[in-house]
Amino acid sequence: MLTKIREKAQGAFAWGILIIICVPFALWGIQNYIDTGKEAPVATVGDKDFYQRDVNKAYEQYSQTLQGMAIDEQALKAQALDKLIKDEVLLQYVHKEGLVASDDTAREFIKSLAYFQVDGKFNDKQYKALLNSQRISSGEFINRIKNALIMEQFQRSIIDSSFATQHDIESFFKIQNQQRDVSYLTIAVPKLSEQPSEEEIASYYQQHHDLYQTPEQVSVEYVELSLEEIAKHVAVTDDKLKAFYEEQKDQYTTPERRKISHILFAVNDKTDEKTALDKALKVKQELANKDFAVVASEVSDDKLTAKTGGDLGLFTPGVMEKPFEDAASALKVGEVSNPVKSSFGYHLIKVTELIPGNIKPFDAVKEDVKKAYQKAQAETAFYEAGETLTEMSYENPDNLQTVAEALGVAVKKSALFTRDKGADFANEQKIREAAFSEEVLKGNNSTPVELGGDRLVVLRLLEHKPAATLGLNEVKQEVVALILKDKAKQQAVEKALQIKSRLLAGESIESVAAENKLEIKKLTGLSRRKNELPEQLSEVIFKAVKPIGGKPTVSTTALPSGEQIVVSLSKVKEGIMSEEDKKQLELAKKNIAKAFGQTEFNAVVSSLQAEADISVKPQAEISKAQ
Repeated sequence: MLTKIREKAQGAFAWGILIIICVPFALWGIQNYIDTGKEAPVATVGDKDFYQRDVNKAYEQYSQTLQGMAIDEQALKAQALDKLIKDEVLLQYVHKEGLVASDDTAREFIKSLAYFQVDGKFNDKQYKALLNSQRISSGEFINRIKNALIMEQFQRSIIDSSFATQHDIESFFKIQNQQRDVSYLTIAVPKLSEQPSEEEIASYYQQHHDLYQTPEQVSVEYVELSLEEIAKHVAVTDDKLKAFYEEQKDQYTTPERRKISHILFAVNDKTDEKTALDKALKVKQELANKDFAVVASEVSDDKLTAKTGGDLGLFTPGVMEKPFEDAASALKVGEVSNPVKSSFGYHLIKVTELIPGNIKPFDAVKEDVKKAYQKAQAETAFYEAGETLTEMSYENPDNLQTVAEALGVAVKKSALFTRDKGADFANEQKIREAAFSEEVLKGNNSTPVELGGDRLVVLRLLEHKPAATLGLNEVKQEVVALILKDKAKQQAVEKALQIKSRLLAGESIESVAAENKLEIKKLTGLSRRKNELPEQLSEVIFKAVKPIGGKPTVSTTALPSGEQIVVSLSKVKEGIMSEEDKKQLELAKKNIAKAFGQTEFNAVVSSLQAEADISVKPQAEISKAQ
């Protein structure tokens, strides 16, 4: 529960910044490439207009985030529009209040984003190439970052100032650790054999014809840039490869490995430096006739390694102090060093095993060097070709042949695929999303689609097959099966309601169960934390009000299978704070405060939205999620 509270307490704009910026260029309100003069806005906030393409872009970002979930497209577009409006209301407010973020702050934030980094460092070339692919100037992008940061700043000012009292914490644990006693009955879905009439079948088919459709399909033609393909055409010579090999020699080198042991003569409160050194010198002489491991086990002050004859394992440079490392590196196998001073005292060091380092000769790794060299040289050409692809596909939105000829690549074609499934090229979700985007369905080239960081694709519509409804004769058996299934579920619902009414009238659950030949399941001391019940059943149990006057609270719910559950709640015991809970008091206080703060922030945004000058076209106002 505390984890869930923490998740819910994450800032809408702290989360929003991550989504806006780190999801590759899924930016709210990004400007399209066509003239907006004749297009009517779907929503207006103050003097800011939002167009259908803005909603579509926001929807695309949402659909990426919710990949794999069954989400209604219209409902999701309504949420996207609502998000656009809320963000703009807040943005206008924070600007009015004078909140600012400096250019330097925005630039530092951008540099910290992994998407613009190569080998852990900010890469200006990648930054510019990716901005160019979306036709966004650096100044415009920085301005968007600043806007996101000041909105997050405002949100943090509310959330971080929120607090939870001791009473709030105690109330939370009272609910969290509450225990409930319940009995419940499960009403199975009956199996029906009576066939529906032809009129019923026809009526059901007409009411649910959307269930019997072949999915919408498209095929596309596309131009693809591949770093791997460009690399294959990079010219090489032996001289260039040998020079590259020398630069990258570490990649083809196996370093020397040394296994070492030591005997420590510690310098501490009991033993001064001179005494420790004298001991080390004496033992060094004795080792001429004694086994190093045996002596180490007897006299070493490093008691941990003494148990294994002083074995320190493989020697790794940079771990030990420099005098120790220098001595260990200079020894031959079997040789024992003179006493070596460190911050711990004096050491006698022995190399017990030596595996020499190895450098693979150029001829042995020539093919690997060639591939690495070609890839390194191709990166610049890849980004430059990406800019050309982006610019020319935008300047020639009605064809791909022009840009294909300029880049010297072929225009390829795909087979038909749906929004949810495709083969080969269309197996990539990003490709399917681009193919079914509004701009492509209207006949324009897509915006560049980046695949894996080393492939860039622009596509356009080749063929579009709208969804089609199958005839009744083709799906009659499916219709009959669904009618019977719905009737059976309804009978289970009616029976559950009848049983609920009887229990509420005072009949015992035992007598009702016996009459209907149902098994009673009883649970005592059931808690939110410890139960393995189906989610629907657990939810209805813990949402039920406390029994009053000794009369149980009766509720019903349905399982995904269609089975109906009748629940009788007989007892509720208030929770108490456990010893484990007490260890998490600070975490609980912090996260409950954040949850309160998020609620307060949402209320502030709703209040600002209620006072703002907002107009939404009726056709765009689709069940907006508040």
